[in-house]
Amino acid sequence: MNRQTTLLAVVGFLLSVTFACGLVIAVAHVVNKSFVAPVYDVVANIVAFACAVAASVVLEHWIPALLASGAIVCWLALARRTILTRRGRST
Repeated sequence: MNRQTTLLAVVGFLLSVTFACGLVIAVAHVVNKSFVAPVYDVVANIVAFACAVAASVVLEHWIPALLASGAIVCWLALARRTILTRRGRST
């Protein structure tokens, strides 16, 4: 297996993970009618956008990588909000 074939396989894998996470998120939103950024949503989005960043960097697409990195920052802020909300509910 040469380098280009390996690279294409890795990019294909990362994009597949990204779209699989997107599907899980979409289904979870439909099923969870009282949606308030649950932990599974935060984790799935962070994984999806991390894969998008990795794929964009491999392809040397710097603007999409930067935009996806910004999305990760947003989801980390939502993760913080989710944690604080969960702590508030349990006390």
